[in-house]
Amino acid sequence: MTSGNLGEWNKKIGDEIVPGDVLVEVETDKATMDFECQEEGFLGKIFVESGTKEVAVGKPIGILVENKDDVDKFADYQLEETSGGDAPPAKAEAKDDKPQEKAKKTEEEPKEVKEEAEKPSKSTEKAASSASKPSGGRVIASPLAKSLAAEKGIDLSAVKGTGPDGRIVKEDVLNYKAPAKSATSSAASSKPSGSSAAAAPAPGASYVDIPLSNVRKVIASRLAESKQQIPHYYLTQEINVDKILKLREVLNSKANGKFKLSVNDFVIKASALALKAVPEVNSSWQGTTIRQFNSADIAVAVATDNGLITPILRSAENAGLSQISLSVKELAGRARINKLQPNEYQGGTFTISNLGMYGISHFTAIINPPHSAILAVGAATDKLVLDSAAEKGFRNSKVMNVTLSCDHRTVDGAVGSQWLTVFKSLLENPLTMLL
Repeated sequence: MTSGNLGEWNKKIGDEIVPGDVLVEVETDKATMDFECQEEGFLGKIFVESGTKEVAVGKPIGILVENKDDVDKFADYQLEETSGGDAPPAKAEAKDDKPQEKAKKTEEEPKEVKEEAEKPSKSTEKAASSASKPSGGRVIASPLAKSLAAEKGIDLSAVKGTGPDGRIVKEDVLNYKAPAKSATSSAASSKPSGSSAAAAPAPGASYVDIPLSNVRKVIASRLAESKQQIPHYYLTQEINVDKILKLREVLNSKANGKFKLSVNDFVIKASALALKAVPEVNSSWQGTTIRQFNSADIAVAVATDNGLITPILRSAENAGLSQISLSVKELAGRARINKLQPNEYQGGTFTISNLGMYGISHFTAIINPPHSAILAVGAATDKLVLDSAAEKGFRNSKVMNVTLSCDHRTVDGAVGSQWLTVFKSLLENPLTMLL
């Protein structure tokens, strides 16, 4: 992760902060998380406003001071004016300097700040579409206002600022309406770049452009990389699940509401035990080596409103069915409301994707790098099978198709087949998983 999106600030400038307080929401490449402060003090300055996209990792977003009296000392402090948009000097970082020292430094440097501020940087001039300066002096605008103006092709010199000392803020850009006579020429001359936000569709258009979230960008990047760089091959096996369904019914009847097992819980347990029996599948391609893992950390694909995420059940081979059931439900629940911590969805050694609940009988899944394999699980369906012991010579049975996608760099066809054989045996004889 190199950047993230900033959500809503939960604190305002001057608010008291204690350890554990949630300062702001941050959208990472996989989930939206609460940023909790681990120090106490007062919020002295906000550098990055709510809703800002693509905030670089390591960029200061605010200043925390120890004494409330120091808050006013940072009222006019502008990070971009002292750093030119690059990484800020140490004296502007809240965590590296004591607030009292920072306050003192800002009192000593107003002349320097003023002199630098009089000369807009080249990047600022470019972002403002090389706008000419108004006769009264330079254009004063917040970083977010400059960014929005660059995206929309708005000349900041034509925007009236409503902030302190006529400073142009985000709302001024959003509320700006270009004169009618220049609307056509502006639309013709402004060409959105690949990194710009999606342009508004023309009136009457039969489509809607949806901006990409960080999660969707990562899904697109990683899966495209997987299909382009990993030599996939696929192995499909039909599994009789009659005994699984009967055992599940018996165990659930004895649970007294403490848990409710699903077929997927048995699939996870069987996958973990099969990985221990055939460890070559529990591996990862490292370029010059193949890394083989000692524990089966199963990533379970969960569909959310923001896209697919794979919370991980660590050391699943050591977990009982009830523990697997409860853990997966808890992780999936928090995944759907964007409350997972990074360590709960990063890593893993093997992935399971189950579309059986949607009635899908068979599909193939794309390997989730750096894993060497992913198991695609279909729905249990009825099938007539020959049975000499049955009165009619046949009986109805429940069968389920599973497809193992393997990375041929780490898992040969014979090895993948061995894994599926062990997996099938465990599911068709589920009592062996309880031993």
